[in-house]
Amino acid sequence: MRLLVVEDDVRVAAALCSVLRRHGFEVDPACTAAEALERLVNEPDVILLDLGLPDSDGFELCGRIRAVRDVPIIMVTARSDVRSRIHGLHLGADDYVVKPYDVGELIARIHVVSRRSARHDGARPAEPAAAELIAGRIHLDRLRRVVSVDGVPASLTRKEFDLLAVLARRPGVVCPRDQLISEVWHTNWQGNQRTLEVHIASLRAKLKVPGAIQTVRGVGYCVTADGGPQPAPPHPRSAPPHS
Repeated sequence: MRLLVVEDDVRVAAALCSVLRRHGFEVDPACTAAEALERLVNEPDVILLDLGLPDSDGFELCGRIRAVRDVPIIMVTARSDVRSRIHGLHLGADDYVVKPYDVGELIARIHVVSRRSARHDGARPAEPAAAELIAGRIHLDRLRRVVSVDGVPASLTRKEFDLLAVLARRPGVVCPRDQLISEVWHTNWQGNQRTLEVHIASLRAKLKVPGAIQTVRGVGYCVTADGGPQPAPPHPRSAPPHS
């Protein structure tokens, strides 16, 4: 099994890589986010990701990796607060290990996420259609970053597009506010709650589909499964009475 170990502390990385190699793993070390992204070409089976990197926050790197690869990610960090754990899992991490840790437990967790990934891959094929998301009248092309309503393009900002993309992944399913903030703004700062509300309001105004984005009070938001009601057809003019 090949591991990508992203750790900026050279001594910690050297010790960890040595132990992992003794347990039979192939290990690629990377000490920066840029180097980690380059080493994705080696097709790692599991990534061990530290959060304190010199050129990027580990949370941001996790989101960038998850956007291009479905490889299991274990965050290995000294940040032990619950909000950081939740934030990391929302961004796509498969597990979260707090330093200092027991090496035996870490190795066990590596095997667990690897088995889980293997079962997932064997259970169903990849879904290339996921690049396009459709909810009734709303069509979203994630590759071209284009949104249209009834075939008419809607002009969205980058954040508005990202927000709609998260909501449209599972039409009819409520997405919690914390998860939206984590995935779209890559932070767990609660001050972004107001920013989220402003972007939702702007998104509704631009889509012009009444009821397409529902608010679930105290929880979050969802895109309705039918993408909002269909526009009413024009009323035919009444025919003049026969004489």
